[in-house]
Amino acid sequence: MKNSKFIINKLAKLFEQGMISTKDLSSELLNILKSKRDEIVFKMKLTSKDEFDVLSKRVENLEDKIKKLEKKKLLNGQKDLNTQTIHT
Repeated sequence: MKNSKFIINKLAKLFEQGMISTKDLSSELLNILKSKRDEIVFKMKLTSKDEFDVLSKRVENLEDKIKKLEKKKLLNGQKDLNTQTIHT
């Protein structure tokens, strides 16, 4: 119940501040959920704080690389479509 009140209070503050756009709202929700996840993992003492920070940074780097590869793949796919229409 305490956690749900925390999330509801956060959402209420967002609406009060005028952050109603879906993009801002979704990014803020993701940040709240990530911080809660981090708190839970830290409380469970699965790793030390230093190890957790290093692992979190590695995951972020990997997510960035995946996004770049997906963008690159999309761009290459668009180029292939453009060259096919020229040759036909």
